[in-house]
Amino acid sequence: MSSDGPSSNGAGDVPTVLVRDSEGRQLLCFLEQLIPLDGNDYALLTPVDTPVCLVKIADDDSDDEVIDELSGAEPILSVADVVLQEHDLTLVRSAVTLTVSGELEEPDPEDVDEEIEEGDDDEESDLYEMLIQFRAEGEEYGLFIPLDPFFVVARMENGEGRLVEGEEFERIQPRIEAELDERELGEG
Repeated sequence: MSSDGPSSNGAGDVPTVLVRDSEGRQLLCFLEQLIPLDGNDYALLTPVDTPVCLVKIADDDSDDEVIDELSGAEPILSVADVVLQEHDLTLVRSAVTLTVSGELEEPDPEDVDEEIEEGDDDEESDLYEMLIQFRAEGEEYGLFIPLDPFFVVARMENGEGRLVEGEEFERIQPRIEAELDERELGEG
């Protein structure tokens, strides 16, 4: 294993960066990689707290609905706050994504692998693990943890990260991926 740069193995010495989005919301992240492009330093980051997504759970055979637009969901999120507090967890309305802070039980990677192998018929459920399920406004909802790593891209400015969004993200994402692939090949 390479000791170059930060890693997210739970060690206390991994640098953190505070990321802000265009609306001023913040998200504290671990610095995974720093990538210089076009005279700017771009950071590949992972959230310190656990990212979650809000899902409206269908009560029939239709698909569950991931709620991306959270502006009208505050009454639902308030119910989620109460349910999470019962588990000593806190819902944070962060930049980029909702996060949950507190001590979560980490899923056993072997259990996750077995679930994925057994459940090939429903690929969506393989990508998330349910954290909590609750009822709000007469509907069933859940907070789900993505099982794939959740990465954030930010442009570094004065020691802080500015979330890369929209056209800028579309423009630099392929270049960042190419740089990461090149670095990975160089280490192998």
